[in-house]
Amino acid sequence: MLQDPTPELDVLADADERARRWTAGIGARPVFPTADALRGLAHFDEPLPAYGRGAAATLRLLDEYGSPAAVETNGGRYFGFVTGATLPAAAAADRLVLAWDNGALGHVTSPVAAAVERVAGRWLLDILDLPRDSAVGFTTSATAGTLIAVATARRSLLARQGWDVDRRGLGGAPEIRVVVSDLAHVAVLKALRVLGFGLDNLIVAPTDAHGRVDPARLPPLDAGTILILQAGEVNTGEFDPFEQLVPRARAAGAWTHVDGAFGLWARASAHRALTGGVDGADSWTVDGHKWLNTPYDAAMVVVRDPQALAETMNADAEYSTTAADSQRNLTLEFSRRARGVPVWAALRSLGRDGVADLVERTVAMSADLAAGLRVAGYTVLNRVVLNQIIASAGSDDETLRVVDEAQASGRTWFGSSRWRGRPVLRISVSSWRTRPEDIRDLLELLRELRREPLGR
Repeated sequence: MLQDPTPELDVLADADERARRWTAGIGARPVFPTADALRGLAHFDEPLPAYGRGAAATLRLLDEYGSPAAVETNGGRYFGFVTGATLPAAAAADRLVLAWDNGALGHVTSPVAAAVERVAGRWLLDILDLPRDSAVGFTTSATAGTLIAVATARRSLLARQGWDVDRRGLGGAPEIRVVVSDLAHVAVLKALRVLGFGLDNLIVAPTDAHGRVDPARLPPLDAGTILILQAGEVNTGEFDPFEQLVPRARAAGAWTHVDGAFGLWARASAHRALTGGVDGADSWTVDGHKWLNTPYDAAMVVVRDPQALAETMNADAEYSTTAADSQRNLTLEFSRRARGVPVWAALRSLGRDGVADLVERTVAMSADLAAGLRVAGYTVLNRVVLNQIIASAGSDDETLRVVDEAQASGRTWFGSSRWRGRPVLRISVSSWRTRPEDIRDLLELLRELRREPLGR
């Protein structure tokens, strides 16, 4: 039995006020929580209450000890994991969706979600200039999107060979080969592993010095092949040469999928040329919570053949049937939230020019940061064609020390990665909140760390 007499609306108003205080403090707190804040998380380690503690007290605990231990990914000084700060319009739309509390499986459970997500899908195809009759599923991540796209690809390729995988399963089915870049993202590898392809069975396409699949060394393709390419390699930000690779796949009868989690947004900007030929593929994945700056758990899978996607993901039941283009028939989830609504809000609030400005401004700041790093004595290891920078501080130990001390400083957060077997600083500029002064402060910190380690 609930013990808290506070009315529901008062609790929601309290949550709104606490959220406003958090947002108002962006830039004034350490980017990564302090040691004291992390120790405060021990307050959550309690047994399940025998009697309810009430909504107000529960919210207070979450804010007082949870908020100080949250990472300020919603600020301008966070440069990790290609994560953008949530746009106000997208955050506000998500709050309203939460208040509706509609299951967004289709028109029958939420007419508004179905209508808005349909528009958002149409707008996505427009701004990314992908085939306009494609199907768009709003899913949780590029991982889920890749799983959906590859499952659709496998089903389609097998159907062309007369094999009904829905009825007959995979035992005894014709072999479907998968060709991936030797720098394929872990999300792609996870999806392939979950789908049962077997990592040892993947055919690896070698890449060039910049991380792009080398057309001269592309493995043979045929009508039983799924070719997975990248728009935005996770370290270098580079793009596979689609204009050379995609036509070869199409001529062989293969299916081409493009992992474009963040890089596809270049297509909505002055950097569109980087994506030349990408629209010839059969499926694509792209995230909203990266460069479009929507809340987390917003991503899109796009499939050129709507019927193939709808048949692969169909979730109709005797007690519930919906249109083929209902989101539950385009994604993994039967029960789902209307995650396409924040995407709609972001696109509507920014418009075509706003999306282009967001991409172009962050790319320009990335170039400025790379130039400053070179002056400060760092070795920038990529061409910085987009918003990704990988750099070395000299020795491997020195590089890792700089990463550790930068993270501990509270002034910024970025991660480390490995490039061609060696550790590197990996910096992603993708937040609408990032300003030139944030880049200047990051550069100053990295200059200081290059000259003299902090605390020595």
